[in-house]
Amino acid sequence: MSAAGHVDTSHKGIALLIAMLALVLAFSETLGKAAQTAALSANIEAANLWNFYQAKTVRMTTLRTAAEAAELQAGAAAPEAVGKQTEAWRKTAARYDSEPETGEGRKELMARAKQAEARRDRSMAAYHQYEIASGAVQIAIVLASATIITGIAALAWISGVLGVLGVVFSVIGLFAPNAVHIF
Repeated sequence: MSAAGHVDTSHKGIALLIAMLALVLAFSETLGKAAQTAALSANIEAANLWNFYQAKTVRMTTLRTAAEAAELQAGAAAPEAVGKQTEAWRKTAARYDSEPETGEGRKELMARAKQAEARRDRSMAAYHQYEIASGAVQIAIVLASATIITGIAALAWISGVLGVLGVVFSVIGLFAPNAVHIF
C-alpha cells in the first residue's frame, strides 16, 4: 500500500506467477510423496513375495530330498508304504512349485514378485520426475520473488520457463515416468 492507502498494482503479475508456481509446487510435492509411498509399499510386497518364494523352494527341495532318500531305502521295509509316502511328497513338492488355484506356488509367487518390482520401479521413476519438478518450481519461486526486489524482468521470464518445466516434469511423472532419465 502506498501512503495514501492505494494498493501498488505494479507487482500483481509477479504475485500471480508466484501463486501459480506455489500451486504447481504443492501438486508436485503431493504426487511425489504419493509415488514414494507407493514405491516403498511395492518394495515391501516384492520382498515378502521373494521370501515366500524362497521358503517354498526350501520346502520343495526338502520334500524331494526326502522322497529320493526314501526310495533308496525302500528295499529295507514295506516298499508299498514307502512308495505311497514318496508319491505324496512328490505331489506336495510339485504343488509348491506351481499352485495356480491359490497363486502361492513358486512360479506364481515369482510372477507376483516381478509385478510388485515393476510397480515399485515405476513409482520410483515417477517420484524422481516429481522431485525434478519441485526443484524447478522452487527455483522459479525464488526468481519470481527476486524480480519484485530487483525489477529485472528477465528473472520473471526465467521463472516462468522453470514453472513450465516443473509442470512438464509433473505430467511426465504422472503419465510416463520412465520416458525421461536424468539421473
